[in-house]
Amino acid sequence: MPSISKRGENVPMSPFRKLIPFADKAKEAGRHVYHLNIGQPDIETPAYALQQVRATNMKVLEYSPATGLASYRKKLTAYYRKFGIEVSADEIIVTTGASEAIQFAFLSCLDHKDEVIVPEPFYANYNGFAQIADIRIRPVTCHIEDGFSLPDTAAFEKRVTTDTKGIFITNPNNPTGCFYSRESLEGLAELCRNYNLFLFVDEVYREFCYDGNEFFSALNIKGVEDHVIMLDSISKRYSACGARVGSLVTRNRAVLDAATRYAKLRLSPPGLGQILAEATLDMEETYMEEVKTEYTRRRDVVYSRLSRMDGVVSYCPGGAFYCFAKFPIDSAERFCRWMLEEFDLNGATVMLSPGEGFYASPGHGIDEVRIAYVLNSEALQKAMDCLEAGLQAYPGRVESAGRVPVKATSR
Repeated sequence: MPSISKRGENVPMSPFRKLIPFADKAKEAGRHVYHLNIGQPDIETPAYALQQVRATNMKVLEYSPATGLASYRKKLTAYYRKFGIEVSADEIIVTTGASEAIQFAFLSCLDHKDEVIVPEPFYANYNGFAQIADIRIRPVTCHIEDGFSLPDTAAFEKRVTTDTKGIFITNPNNPTGCFYSRESLEGLAELCRNYNLFLFVDEVYREFCYDGNEFFSALNIKGVEDHVIMLDSISKRYSACGARVGSLVTRNRAVLDAATRYAKLRLSPPGLGQILAEATLDMEETYMEEVKTEYTRRRDVVYSRLSRMDGVVSYCPGGAFYCFAKFPIDSAERFCRWMLEEFDLNGATVMLSPGEGFYASPGHGIDEVRIAYVLNSEALQKAMDCLEAGLQAYPGRVESAGRVPVKATSR
């Protein structure tokens, strides 16, 4: 039998999907599984946007332009203007989710073995995208004890080598929920200017900033217009993960030209998804206001419960809808699997994502998990009941220094 490629053998496993077979078996055995492992919200996709897809009377679902529907890109410029971002329609490339936008960015800007500096823990699929592009991630480690606050610019500068081509951040952050301030972004932008680096910024969660934090886009930083590449998606904003519509936004004409060539190779972003995405931009602001209020409520449920669990290190995230937690356990991987295979509370259990897969540094995140608070408050309370009971019953529980709740800081 022919052998597969080394690349195929070394594809990193998704930490939020790797335990799905065990969750499926738990369900087959009659247990209810609360899914806090993946950012799939239970909030309804806007009915108006879905109706516009249903109402289409097209007879042929044609390719759209490679860079996306002109009408959608024009409406996106008005949407971004609400955040002070002034871009033209031809500075936007519509992509198949933010995932493709990231791949286009990497392939357009980085060569074989080039390096990009990323604060860890980071969105686990960055490891996979880096492998596809044959580039290297150089991590800057953040720590749960200070709510994963972004280290100062000097920590990033220490990681710069002759192979470094960019810095990549997600703001607000997935997987930590940490919110990064304007001052932090400007410090990283200055570093990128000094070393002639790209600044890749995933801004998918811009709407979800809490506690008075005001979102500031890296595209608004003066003097680095050719350095900044912004990645975006409607998936989480409108609870439309299956639409697979994202965007790459930059003022760098050379990057746009290169990314457009990749876009033409894959022919077209999703047609029906773009119809839905364009419709979301015609909706009233009340949808997002209500959604943000709901996520704030869910965050408070999770933080309140975690902060009262014996031995758990927790913090209050400033954005997105994720947090990390450090548990008094021998291995998050074993614990998460045990919860699905061996444990239930009144016929229910919870599925989490082991933290190790969100790091590039070996040995980090072994006793940490990512929690996606994407379920309604009642379901979250029940999931936290399962988690608390599971932590007490787990045979691999270890002695800890006790409960250490912390408050996430903004940098």
